[in-house]
Amino acid sequence: MKGVPERVAILRALPGLGDMLCAGPALRAMRTGWPDAHLALVVLPGTETLAARVLPMIDETLPFPGCPGIPERSVPDPPWPVFRAAMQARRWDLAVQMHGDGSHLDAFMPQLAASRSVGYLPAAACPANGPDWFPYPETGHEILRWTGLMRQLGLPDRGTDLQFADHPGDRAALAALLDARPGRYVCLHPGASTPVRRWPAERFAAIGDALADRGHSVVLTGTAGEKAITAAVAGAMRHPAIDLAGRTPLGVLALLLRRAALLVSNDTGVAHLAVATRTPSVTVFLAADPDRWAPLDRDRHRIVVAGRLRGQPDAPLPATDEVLAQAEALLR
Repeated sequence: MKGVPERVAILRALPGLGDMLCAGPALRAMRTGWPDAHLALVVLPGTETLAARVLPMIDETLPFPGCPGIPERSVPDPPWPVFRAAMQARRWDLAVQMHGDGSHLDAFMPQLAASRSVGYLPAAACPANGPDWFPYPETGHEILRWTGLMRQLGLPDRGTDLQFADHPGDRAALAALLDARPGRYVCLHPGASTPVRRWPAERFAAIGDALADRGHSVVLTGTAGEKAITAAVAGAMRHPAIDLAGRTPLGVLALLLRRAALLVSNDTGVAHLAVATRTPSVTVFLAADPDRWAPLDRDRHRIVVAGRLRGQPDAPLPATDEVLAQAEALLR
C-alpha cells in the first residue's frame, strides 16, 4: 500500500484465546512493516488484558461497546455513538477489518472516519466498497487468511508461528501450584466453550490412566467454570490426578504447558496455546473445522477428527484408542 500510516485501528472484537493467538502472525507482519506506527486493537470489553498479553506488538487496546448488526456485540444506542465519536476524534490514518468475514461491517467501517479502510468483506460487497476491500477467503486456515491480507497490503512475511512470552512472575506462581519436573507430567484439558466441542470426561479419564500407567503424572487444566468437568475426569480415573482448574492464570497455564511432555485437549483456546509454547499436543475435533483451526505443524501437534466433520454424520465419537495412539506416538 502507498505510504506508511502513523495511526492504525484494527478491528478484531472476537472472544476467544485462539482468535487472538491466530491473529498474531498477521499483526507481527504489520509491526515489522510499520515499526513506528501506533497500532490500536479494538477488542471486546473484558479482553483487554488478554489481548495485551497475547499480542505484545499492539500499542493499545480499545474496548468495543458494540453496535447494531454485529453479532458478537450487537447492542443498541447509546454506547455506540459515544464510541464512534471517540474513534472519529482519533483521526486514524488506517482502519483494518480483521473481524471475521466482515458481514455487516461494510457500513460500520466508514463510520470510524479513517483516512483509509481496508480488509475482507463478503465477495458480493467488495465492488461497492472500492479497491481496498478483498473477498473473504471462505476456505483455508485462520492464520493464513490474515497473513494473506497482510500480503495484500504489501507487508513482509513474518512466518506463521504462534508466540507467547513467559513473564518472570509466572515461574513463582507455577512453583506454588505444582512440584513436578519438566517433561514428567502430561496435561489433559477436557473443557471447551460449548458442550458440542467436549469429548466425554470418561474418555479423558481413560487417557489419563493409560498415560499414568506409563509413568506420567497427570495434570488437569480448565477454567473456574470447568471445575465440574475436571472433577468428573479425576473421579473416573484409577490413578490420582492433579486438578488445577481455575487456578492457572494465562501466563501460568502457558508455562505449565511449556514444561509438559504432552497436552491432550478439545478444540479450544488451550490447543492454540500449546502451539505457541511448542508443547506436543493431541486435539480432538468434534465441531469446528479442522482445516481452519487445527495446528499447521502436524508433526508436533496431532489431531483426531470426528467422522461427522468428514462427511460421516452417523459416525461415533473418536475412540479412546485412536486418541491414545496419537499421544503415545508423540511421547516416544
